[in-house]
Amino acid sequence: MASSDDCIKIIGLDGSLQYMTDGGRRVMEVDDFDAIKGCPWPDFWRDEGNRAAVAAIEAAREGRDSRFTGYADTVKGTRRFWDVKVSPIFAEDGSVESILSVSRDITAIKNFETEQELLRSELSHRIKNILALVQSLANQTLRNDSDMATSRMAFLERLHALSHAQDLFSSHNQVSTTLSHLVESAISIQDPSRVEVSGPDVHLSSKSSLAFALTLHELMTNAVKYGALSNAEGKVAISWSVEPGDGEPELHFQWKEHGGPVVVPPERKGFGSRMIEKALVGYINGAASITYAPTGLVAEVRGPLSALLAL
Repeated sequence: MASSDDCIKIIGLDGSLQYMTDGGRRVMEVDDFDAIKGCPWPDFWRDEGNRAAVAAIEAAREGRDSRFTGYADTVKGTRRFWDVKVSPIFAEDGSVESILSVSRDITAIKNFETEQELLRSELSHRIKNILALVQSLANQTLRNDSDMATSRMAFLERLHALSHAQDLFSSHNQVSTTLSHLVESAISIQDPSRVEVSGPDVHLSSKSSLAFALTLHELMTNAVKYGALSNAEGKVAISWSVEPGDGEPELHFQWKEHGGPVVVPPERKGFGSRMIEKALVGYINGAASITYAPTGLVAEVRGPLSALLAL
């Protein structure tokens, strides 16, 4: 009993703490048992645990075993989660003379279960977000293009960008990533001398990250085909900052091209423009603009930091 890590106690019929093993004192961080001897045992428990402890004492008085789980702090205030078995101790005449309580510290198991529940919830959110984005990709890509071969290639490229963004989480078992990580991934195949990047660490939830990844893919694809990266001299400057906003800090993101062919505003908005102005903005609860300046395309996005981490 002295070597056991279970907290084994004798409790009086009135619910008062009468005895605790050496192992119990160790796990409950008790230096002086006399300081807590006689205290109401249910008072160690919180909320539902307290009510369960009171019910367990009553059941033991009636000669019945019971079991419950709950949170109780150690004497030094360490929060722990316990699996508790409460049993009556019978006298020779069959009456209940005292109560035995055996509490096992299962905090590590509880923390693991909580983590798994959070991961399941995050996975559910990711699946819903991905399905919504895939639906949007299909609708937007196939809506105006009559050439199915071109539409098919564009759709597959966008799915690849979406898949690559998802890999940023799956490979590291994360629920968030940083904007700089997404940008570095998006420009990894480009000549680093032609893309300038600057900005602080800004964390994004999986939902915001997927939308940002698709946006960066569209901007990069457009720059390579028609914009600053379609010739040998053009460059792209990608920058972002965190600035005071309306009640909370805001992200200010800018994609700015220069040195490429003269820009002519398109006759109709393409998928990239719609992605930035609608899908991305809706995901981050912000605002966006695209300017087709003759010297180069400029895309700007603003949104509150709290929305960037929202699931």
